[in-house]
Amino acid sequence: MKQKLLVCGATGFVGRNMTEYFAKQSEYDVHAVRYNRPEYACKGVTWHKADLRDPQAVENLLEGVDIIVQAAATTSGAKDIVTRPFIHVTDNAVMNSYLFRSAFEHKVKHVVFFSCTVMYPSSDKPLKESDFNAAMPLHPRYFGVGNTKIYIEKMCEFFAGIGETKFTAIRHSNIYGAHDKFDLERSHVFGATMTKVMTAKDAITVWGTGEEERDLLHADDLTRFVELAIRKQPEKYRLYNCGLGKAIPIKDLVRKIVDASGKKLEIKHDLSQPTIKTSLFVDCGLANKELGWEPKVTLDEGIKRTVNWWRENIDPATLTLKLAA
Repeated sequence: MKQKLLVCGATGFVGRNMTEYFAKQSEYDVHAVRYNRPEYACKGVTWHKADLRDPQAVENLLEGVDIIVQAAATTSGAKDIVTRPFIHVTDNAVMNSYLFRSAFEHKVKHVVFFSCTVMYPSSDKPLKESDFNAAMPLHPRYFGVGNTKIYIEKMCEFFAGIGETKFTAIRHSNIYGAHDKFDLERSHVFGATMTKVMTAKDAITVWGTGEEERDLLHADDLTRFVELAIRKQPEKYRLYNCGLGKAIPIKDLVRKIVDASGKKLEIKHDLSQPTIKTSLFVDCGLANKELGWEPKVTLDEGIKRTVNWWRENIDPATLTLKLAA
């Protein structure tokens, strides 16, 4: 008997990677949820259109579901985090509240929720899950999104403690790969840098000195993580770090992407822009111990794969998919 697996947010970056991965696994009957964006062709997937902020729509979706991979969220890039921080708070708190309550009531076997690492402080050592200190204030820029993620993690723990549903909260680092956001308005650092390199003619400009350091994980390693959590998580609730476990300065990331593109580009630095020397990378020892997970895709290999995918799939004039998949 196949397990009914529901991917929420299946048209987004993480959700699409999850949908395509689990659709290839014979033990799952994959159902994909979309809202505004159209469905895409994916063999064996059943599509549903639903507004996850509507409790009745959530109730209708969860009938007979065994596993929920919750990748639906209101997300965007750094610009919105600064200018419209509220968009990451309200919708995300509402939709997860309804999903988790309904999962509890329907006795869903397992819910996987994607958190993030914005609640961690800058550090020159890898941070464990226990290194988050709730008594310390978050960076003002991440106050809204960070505290919302923490609240939803606690909801996972709460419902796991009172019902039969197992919950996994994943604090993942910066994810990149196929189907990422590559438009400059909504993209994060990797997608934005990829687009700047792939569309540049002679030079690319890096804001500041580029000394900020990031932990970058390929999407394929995240999909494997989710599958292992579903199969092997030993307790009703777990909070796991998930990242490459090492940080790279943005200036070095730019150089690697330029080299992988094969383009001859001058790398300039706009020193009028501020540089905040920060570093963040995570210790994934708990996931390795309990799930047997470790990243398989090196950063160099991941960049190569993403450059090739960008060339094959993205229209450089519009920064959209060349053809609907």
